[in-house]
Amino acid sequence: MNLLREIEKYEPYNEQESRDKNVMLGFLKNQKNVLTRENEIAHFTASAWVLNEARDKVLMIYHNIYDSWSWTGGHADGEENLLAVAIKEVKEETGLIEVRPIQTEIFSLEILTVEGHLKNEKYVPSHLHINCTYLLEASDDEKLSVKFDENQGVCWMDIETCVKVSKEPSMQKIYKKLNEKLRRYQLQNRKPSKKSNDSKDIICVDCF
Repeated sequence: MNLLREIEKYEPYNEQESRDKNVMLGFLKNQKNVLTRENEIAHFTASAWVLNEARDKVLMIYHNIYDSWSWTGGHADGEENLLAVAIKEVKEETGLIEVRPIQTEIFSLEILTVEGHLKNEKYVPSHLHINCTYLLEASDDEKLSVKFDENQGVCWMDIETCVKVSKEPSMQKIYKKLNEKLRRYQLQNRKPSKKSNDSKDIICVDCF
C-alpha cells in the first residue's frame, strides 16, 4: 500500500479536509521520518470510527492522557498501512478480536494538535498528529476489556452521544463531521439493518 497515493486519491469532504490534505501531501513529500515518532514536530497516526453491526452505535474509550471519551487510534510507528494500524489499535484498546473494515479507503482526514504531556514518566513536547481515519465494524456481542495503561473505560455509544460526552471541543467538531459523513455513507450504501442488542444509548465496561 502506498500512503501517498491513498491520500492523493482521497476526495475531501469539506474545506478542513481539503486544506489538511494539501498539507499532508506536502509533509509526506518533503519531510523525513513522517511515519515514526522520531519526527517530534509531526507524524502519522491512524484512528477508527467503529460501528456495531446495526450501525447505530460507535465504540469509544476513555483516554487517560486526554481525560475524555475518545475514538480509538494510535501512532503509525513505521507502518505505512494505516488501515492495519487502525484495526490493531482497536483490538489493543478495547479487547475486541473480530474487527473488519466497512470500507478499505480512508474515511476522513484531519491534522490534530497534541499538547505537551507526560507519558511513561517522560515529557512529550507539543506536536501534530497527521491522521487518517477508517470506518470499521465489530459486534457489540463481543466482550470488551480496558487497557488500563491507555484508557479507563470502553463503551458502545449512540452515535450522537459520543459527541456530547467528549470534553474536547476540537474533537467534538471531528466527531460531528464523522457522523455527518456516516449518514451520507449510509444513504449511499443502504443495507438491511440489524436490530441492536441493547436499546440503551450506552453499553459500557468500567464506565464512570
